Amino acid sequence: MTDLTRRTFIGASLATLVAGKMSWSRSSEGELIDIVPFVEEGGSPIGTLIEGSHQGRLVVDLAKIRQESLVTPNDEFFIRTRYPDGLKHEGPWEIALRGHVREETTLRLSDIEGDAESMGSQLLECSGNSKFRKFGLLSSAEWSGVPVATILDRMHPSSRATRLLVTGHDEHSDVRTPRGKGASWIFDFEQLDRAGAFLATGMNGKPLPKDHGEPVRLIMPNWYGCTCIKWVSELELVDDEAASTSQMREFSSRTHQDGVPEMARDFIPATMDQTGMPIRVEKWRSEDGVFYRVWGLLWGGDAPTDRVSIRFREDLPAEPLENLDHHRNDTWTLWSHTWRPTEPGRYDLTLSVDDPGIRTRRLDRDFYLRRVDITEISQTASRTGL
Repeated sequence: MTDLTRRTFIGASLATLVAGKMSWSRSSEGELIDIVPFVEEGGSPIGTLIEGSHQGRLVVDLAKIRQESLVTPNDEFFIRTRYPDGLKHEGPWEIALRGHVREETTLRLSDIEGDAESMGSQLLECSGNSKFRKFGLLSSAEWSGVPVATILDRMHPSSRATRLLVTGHDEHSDVRTPRGKGASWIFDFEQLDRAGAFLATGMNGKPLPKDHGEPVRLIMPNWYGCTCIKWVSELELVDDEAASTSQMREFSSRTHQDGVPEMARDFIPATMDQTGMPIRVEKWRSEDGVFYRVWGLLWGGDAPTDRVSIRFREDLPAEPLENLDHHRNDTWTLWSHTWRPTEPGRYDLTLSVDDPGIRTRRLDRDFYLRRVDITEISQTASRTGL
């Protein structure tokens, strides 16, 4: 972060504080003086659109998230793959309906747009999100669309149909992976129903932007983004003998599969576990000296919990998050924690969920570990060890 950006960020934070738009505990009263950068991350530019088709990217600046701005604007929402440069579409958008159906046909998008409804806030994360991109392949938006169940009724499944193969346009000239072309995923009917799957046609009150699937994409709430097929072109009803698709095999390790299953029926749901991470470390000064305020996000999982702790180094005890109001899993939750390190040095910030009934595969691997270098501490904290 440049000095100018840091000064601008601090100024905006102070203005928000003065306006009373954020919740602060008594321990955070004081003057915000700096933002401590995360270290050993980077590479990819943040908030800058990278040109390309399949290789096009946009990485979100998560440090900007505040309680009053939890919805990501359309022009800032992360992009993992841009509009296919080989897709030259003209005329009404049509989706082929085929497979184990009463009669194969095509569905014009205009025929179902009137059935579109609000689907609320839904978070998407790229399964390949990593510290190389400062974990910025992560966003949340307000979506509208048509439930997949509505489309399945129109397809009139035969008795053989047990799964839905969703395929989207994938005509990219710069594909670098060995899978070749083909964006598709297979879901069984129970998975679609449990997730509340829908074909999205709107995003934050506007039609889908071009790079986000215009005019229609699949949203599988709480599943990784690789399953949320964009530019949907075909819906095919298949049975239990369907082979896994090239995209399923490519993303098998990133979606926690056991090896690379050859059959779609052997894929476990590509859902996001409960997870979280810090997104911003603020340096404050008060009458008692320097202290730090850590802000972060919690997302994924299927059950709210308040049993979340933060650890600042392996040799230090975990501390329950100070400010956490977690009551939904369809989008992210913002949390904060006051931190008074007792000595300068490098710290590793990680979260844990203290509930054995909640699965946390990525947290268990310290996947979202973030490091900071602390150069100034409170003399009071140093003397007391608090």
